This record gives sequence, structure tokens and C-alpha cells, in this order.
Amino acid sequence: MREFEYAAPRTVKEAVALLTKAGADARCLAGGTDLIAQMKEGRRSPTLVVDVKRIPDLMRLEYAERRGLRLGAGVSCSAIYEHPVVREKYPIIVDACSLVGSLQIQNRASVGGNLCNAAPSADTAPAFLALNATAVVAGLRGRRKIALTEFFVGPGKTVLSPGELLVEVIVPPPPARSAGNYLRFIPRNEMDIAVAGVGSVVLLGAKGVCRDARIALASVAPVPMRAHGAEERLRGRVLDAEAIREAGALAAAECKPISDVRGSADYRRHLVNVLTQRTLRACLKQLGVAVES
Repeated sequence: MREFEYAAPRTVKEAVALLTKAGADARCLAGGTDLIAQMKEGRRSPTLVVDVKRIPDLMRLEYAERRGLRLGAGVSCSAIYEHPVVREKYPIIVDACSLVGSLQIQNRASVGGNLCNAAPSADTAPAFLALNATAVVAGLRGRRKIALTEFFVGPGKTVLSPGELLVEVIVPPPPARSAGNYLRFIPRNEMDIAVAGVGSVVLLGAKGVCRDARIALASVAPVPMRAHGAEERLRGRVLDAEAIREAGALAAAECKPISDVRGSADYRRHLVNVLTQRTLRACLKQLGVAVES
């Protein structure tokens, strides 16, 4: 590992100043579970590491009925999934955060770090994409909001410019009669990277008709993505077995997986089909709706 400077600012303004001065040679340390490993492997060699866990704005975890969930970029995965409001209102976030590495890693790793690492396989990304989350980013010109659907631009790359940092993620309050679920497939029982992951959110209206559906995918494209065609096919329909099968097939057709040592592109498409159907059924089960096979 190359030598580097370390800083632990107490405010967002101070962090932005440090990041701006160092430019592309600086990296934020939220949990460090990705960054430190990358530095040891020589994949990243920052000259400055900025620890953001002492900044109050980045450690916020709050919920308000009108605004929804405000989730600071430095909050650990375990703090998130142990929070009673998150467990009650956002089960899909609990699903995702409880799958990030081991328990020890979850005590340190943050959603902000997982999102900014921008791995196509990031387990938290589908959950927040399906929840229509918004990223709040700070830079020299102040703060700006970015829809999470526009946050990822390539493997390991986000829209963040040098000198900017992710402050928090804002998740809208869940509507009545809505539910969410995230599932992934890994070769091992735990401590593995998703070969494919799917997060689904369903909102039901009168007589069980789908008012809205959002389906987000991981590990099957250069960036975490939404399956818009599959979502559109579900809206305005009763979510019966046929509708769910159609959504699974459409999601599989929309993704753009590669073949590698962990699975072929065809295998990943098959997984997307299966996981999409399973997550949709899990959402309906949360809402007390049974669907025949």
C-alpha cells in the first residue's frame, strides 16, 4: 500500500475543501471495507483519505412522515437494519443491508460507501433504486440532489465530481398498501458477491390492481439498473401468476449481463427471471395477497 495522508473533518464544508484541494487523488472513507481492500490490492492509490464518520450530517438516521427517510452516507448497515422504523416501513432496505458482507463488515460498512463504490453487484443499490431514492451531494457550489437512477455512470464510477461527496440518501415515505423485497443469488451461503440481484417494490390499489411497480437489478449490467419494461407491464393489472411470469421474462430480456467465471450471460438472465418473480411474490405476501403458482 502506498503512503497517504489521513484527515478526519468535522463538517461537510471542511471535507469538501479537503477533497477539492486534493482533486482526483482523494477518496472518502465511510466504512473502508471496499476502499482499504482496493488500496492493498493496488486498484486505488489515493494520496489523501478523508474519514467522514465524524461529520454529523453523514451520520444522520431520521424519519418524518412527510419527507421520509434521511439516511446519512456514513451510517453503518447494521445501524440501518436494526432501526425500528426502517424495519417497519422499509423491509427491502433491511433485506439489502443484512446481506452486505459479514456481521463484522455490516457494523462498519455504510450504504453511502456501497453506493459510491458503484460496483454493478452492490446489494444496496437495487433496494434504493426501487424505492425512488435521491442522493444529496455536497461540493464547493453547495448541495444538489440527484435521482439515484442517474447516480451510476459505469463500473466503479458515479456522477460525483472531484471535490464532491455524498451526504445522505433520501427515501420517500412508503405509500399505504406497498411492499418491497430484495433477493440475490450467490454460490455460497454468505460472504459472496451477487451473481444476480433483484429488488422489487409493489403498490396495490383497489381490488388488487397494481398502481405502481418498480424492479431494480444488480450484477447484470455495467451499472445497477431499473427494468422499466417489466414495471410498465405490471401497472394497471391484477398481479396474478401470468402477470408475474411476464414481468420476470421482460426483466430478463432487459438486462445486459456478461459472461465470466461466476456465471454465463444466459445464466444471469435466467436468475433475473426467477428472482423477479420471487421478489414480486414476496411483496404480495407481505400485503396478504396469495398468488397461485
